[in-house]
Amino acid sequence: MEYALLGWPDEGPTLRLDHERFSYAGKFVMSNTGKAVAREEPGGAGDTGGADADEEYDRPVAAVAFNEDRTDPTTAWLRYVTVRADRRGEGVGARLAAFATERLRDRGYDRVRIAVNNPFAFHALSKAGFGFTGEETGIAELVLERPGERTRETYQAGLDVFRDRDLSEREESFLNEKAGERPPDPLESP
Repeated sequence: MEYALLGWPDEGPTLRLDHERFSYAGKFVMSNTGKAVAREEPGGAGDTGGADADEEYDRPVAAVAFNEDRTDPTTAWLRYVTVRADRRGEGVGARLAAFATERLRDRGYDRVRIAVNNPFAFHALSKAGFGFTGEETGIAELVLERPGERTRETYQAGLDVFRDRDLSEREESFLNEKAGERPPDPLESP
């Protein structure tokens, strides 16, 4: 897997993703956010190859869009993280979030935040080293940040917010599996 920074927000990078395989695909053609991707190595299993292959369109496995906080120049936000449907659950999104966060920290941001709307994303970002802040957005998303507090209590507090919502059977089962656990150990950034 290759992880790459496509550009910073002021450079106006865009990325075409297949809307049938990626959630939020339309958000990545916008040029007002920075972009990073995880993509198949050339000639790898997911590379369709051939002279007609569109490398930008065919090789991405995951993508993240990010920008600076509008009110705090020391904070950046990961705005969208998406993983190709056939690769979800492999840790690619968490590794990409960690990769993008390290690039943002290298660029001088003190902290990186993200708002998530489901327990699977909450867990994945916990694997990327983020901790729950105890805050929610106005649209019922939980705010996580890195660096952040990563204790059993803060992890469970975030999961408890989801437990109080109308959930799918899959989400309920996932939350039951995580009851009482500590946050997952952060994955190493690629």
